[in-house]
Amino acid sequence: MGRKKQFKSESKRLLDLMVNSIYTHKEIFLRELVSNASDAIDKYYFENAGHVDTTSLQIRLTPNKDDRTLTITDNGIGMTEKELEENLGTIAKSGSLAFKEEMDKKDKGENSDVDIIGQFGVGFYSAFMVAKDVTVISKSDAEETAHRWESKGDDGYTISEDPSTERGTKIILTLKDDTDQDQYSEYLETYTLENLIKKYSDYIRYPIKMEVETQKPIPGTDKDEDGKDKAPEYETVVEDKTLNSMVPLWKRQKSKITQEEYNQFYKDHFFDYEDPQRVIHFSVEGNVSFTALLYIPARVPQGFYNQDYKKGLQLYSRGVFIMDHAEDLLPDYLRFVKGLVDSQDLSLNISREMLQHDHQLKLIASRIVKKVLSELESMLKDEREEYEKFYRNFGLDIKFGVYNNYGMDKEKLQDLLLFYTSNEQKLSTLDEYVSRMKEDQKEIYYISGQDIAQIDKLPIVQTLKKKDYEVLYLTENVDEFVMSTLGTYKEKTFKNAGQGELDLDSDEEKEELKNTSEANKDLIDFIKESLGDKVADVKLTNKLSDDPVDLSAGEGVSFEMEKVFANMPQGSNPFPMKAQRILEINPNHPIFETLKKLYNTDKDKVKEVADVLYDQALLIEGFEIEDPIAYSRKICELLVNQNQ
Repeated sequence: MGRKKQFKSESKRLLDLMVNSIYTHKEIFLRELVSNASDAIDKYYFENAGHVDTTSLQIRLTPNKDDRTLTITDNGIGMTEKELEENLGTIAKSGSLAFKEEMDKKDKGENSDVDIIGQFGVGFYSAFMVAKDVTVISKSDAEETAHRWESKGDDGYTISEDPSTERGTKIILTLKDDTDQDQYSEYLETYTLENLIKKYSDYIRYPIKMEVETQKPIPGTDKDEDGKDKAPEYETVVEDKTLNSMVPLWKRQKSKITQEEYNQFYKDHFFDYEDPQRVIHFSVEGNVSFTALLYIPARVPQGFYNQDYKKGLQLYSRGVFIMDHAEDLLPDYLRFVKGLVDSQDLSLNISREMLQHDHQLKLIASRIVKKVLSELESMLKDEREEYEKFYRNFGLDIKFGVYNNYGMDKEKLQDLLLFYTSNEQKLSTLDEYVSRMKEDQKEIYYISGQDIAQIDKLPIVQTLKKKDYEVLYLTENVDEFVMSTLGTYKEKTFKNAGQGELDLDSDEEKEELKNTSEANKDLIDFIKESLGDKVADVKLTNKLSDDPVDLSAGEGVSFEMEKVFANMPQGSNPFPMKAQRILEINPNHPIFETLKKLYNTDKDKVKEVADVLYDQALLIEGFEIEDPIAYSRKICELLVNQNQ
């Protein structure tokens, strides 16, 4: 029996921290111990390159319900007595003083993220989260004798000789007793262990084996005495089962992976019943090295627009699963991308459960964004139908990326935008629109509305089309935010055709309109006065061809923005925003001649007609009118009076 030794003071602090606070889920212990076993085999393999039978290298799990023990065995490099002392006897042996300083800072609130994994090698001590007693038996080729390290945790440890002769390390965990909060016995169930290996360590490069009981039919028991088929009898058989798949799909050569394999991996790992629309598989070598396997779904995921939807990529480090949703690897506008990243260069914090926001992570995220956007640009250029399908699913996210963060990413995304236009009512890029602009056209015209059909009937759209100006049709609430954020595209200014003045008239037309307005100033002022605070102004316009009136918004808030703010949840917008309403009258429409005649004979009738025209203009713009019943009566009265 070896002499009892005590952990150093800082080691005791770390052990307590490890057991009580570092890890969110106790099941992580198995990942840590299996990863250590894999590292030990790696070291043996590399030190004996060319002289190793790789088929013999393995990790084995052995649960024993009677003894309440779980044993993890590897035939890796093993440890000498000195190495057991250094690696297990002194936690944080590679920098105990530095660790103590970091912990002191943490106590003072100076630093909440202490990077220990890789510096201090504390993963082994996660075993004490589930075990009341830990025994490590290890044999190195550098010594003839094996040694046993034993500890119950805070009471120290002992090291003694052991009769074992096989190279490698065996870790025996005597599990804690079950409590109301924690059922430690579950780590003795083979199905639990299988699931944890599949979840965390499926891509460890060496086989992880375990004896598993299965039910198999007994040969010759599927027939009765008359030779007729019957249900066979079963017997319990113990099989030696390999629990992990070992070679990750993303580590294989791309040329040797079929599309069917990519698709099946996606459906199995990301819970979709449809094949993905796009697969993006690439590797990067350099300051930071990683492999990424990314997917663009063929449909909008269920719950995609719910608040609790989690974006992010799965994260692996050297094939070991670290995190399910690494949010920092994707900007919000690419949250539809599913997939994983595997890197050996990541800095992880103590638990491996949260990434530090360091330079390496930002580099990986930057390369992923660049690659995904490049793939979308290629799809837009070479596979237009596929891109339009993608855009119908996730175009809203691309638009969000344009105006989010004060337009920080707008230049990356503006050429990926698509809008329906008056040109055959097909989707068009901004670049395509600009290429079709009239030679002297300085502005990109757009108009917002409920849908394409409704927008196409708007009076101002009909006028612009007759003058051979193309119009972008904006049908989503975010579209005007996008235009406002972009401001210009290729030195062309975006212009809301339903707001403010449009410089479409010739000098002669401008002069004629000015003269007509001056000649009918009293009538126009009277209409404005009769409508009161419903309108900010009333004026004549050449923007209309066949329609008598329309409503345009003054500078500032547009009609579409007014509708967006009006539809916000009650209480979230204490100061409702309302666009200025300008009633524009077509001086070339017969209704204007009627107004001029009535102004000289029956001013009360002018008020009635003005009210009707204003309500009509509201309806055209998609607004509700204040009093539908009164509006209906006025229409009827005007029709009756017309026939008298």
